[in-house]
Amino acid sequence: MTTPQIPLGSGFSAHTTTLDVIAGIDLVGKLAIVTGGYAGLGLEAARTLAEAGARVIVPARDIERARRAVSEIGGGIEVRPMDLNDPASIDSFARGIVNSGLSLHLLINSAGIMAVPELTRDARGNEMQFSTNHLGHFQLVLRLLPALKRANGARVVSVSSMGHRFSDIVWDDINFETRPYDPWSAYGQSKTANILFAVELDRLGRDHGIRAFSLHPGGIVTGLAKHLSTERLKEMGNLGADGEPVIDPDRDMKSVPQGAATHIWCAVSPQLEGRGGVFCANSDIAPIEQGRTALTLEGRDRRTSHVAAYAIDTDSARRLWTISEAMTGIGIE
Repeated sequence: MTTPQIPLGSGFSAHTTTLDVIAGIDLVGKLAIVTGGYAGLGLEAARTLAEAGARVIVPARDIERARRAVSEIGGGIEVRPMDLNDPASIDSFARGIVNSGLSLHLLINSAGIMAVPELTRDARGNEMQFSTNHLGHFQLVLRLLPALKRANGARVVSVSSMGHRFSDIVWDDINFETRPYDPWSAYGQSKTANILFAVELDRLGRDHGIRAFSLHPGGIVTGLAKHLSTERLKEMGNLGADGEPVIDPDRDMKSVPQGAATHIWCAVSPQLEGRGGVFCANSDIAPIEQGRTALTLEGRDRRTSHVAAYAIDTDSARRLWTISEAMTGIGIE
């Protein structure tokens, strides 16, 4: 069976930055939405798109915090209210975009949470990492489909992680109703969902000009790691003895501009014209991991950029889509 999951030889690398990727790209007249676009990698992606001429909208739960953050990097970025764990809030945000008649060219789903220490559920009873990282974005994309279709050439980029290799989807117990809760298994499952979502969205959307991608940005110390102590981050190798982030792109430990480079590459690169449904890393399509090698926190090979075969399985992608429709109560109209 042929697969689009084959590296292109893009000419970029783990050292590539957002400035390298955006060079020569003109986004004047384009509309972009970046969830999580007021902190960390999302903020860097939003800034880069705005500087290339795009109108950028950042949905945020904490409006004042978001406005302070984007005001520090210049104009071109608008903040609107939205909470990924509140279905009514998602609908309201998306309704404003769709009813405006705007065409949505770029949607980067960058918001997320990681390794929530205790089992937490949303209002629907769904495990919080799966809810925030996958279901909220699933609902957002479906509600924004009319605006994406109007663009006649839109891209949807879902920020996953190499952490998808902590866990496949545990189909018979996604919400940890019978199995013991584990923060990293929950995170891994949600990141696998991000990849499978891109696979199926690309299949369903390509006839409408919508192409979808997922990605691993690299190991970057941002607010995503708020549930990990400084000592734990040192043990994992992300922080040095001085408490400062370790920057070593060849071992997948990157600066924020290096980490967000793949966001931008997936969103705007002409190298991806006519392609979609692929998982990317280091501003290229990632190779497939042979076998089912598990990822562990201790002693893992930080140089890996391979995607697990289960995360790009087309049957699993369709199965997840159906389950997500049932869990959110919405589908493609």
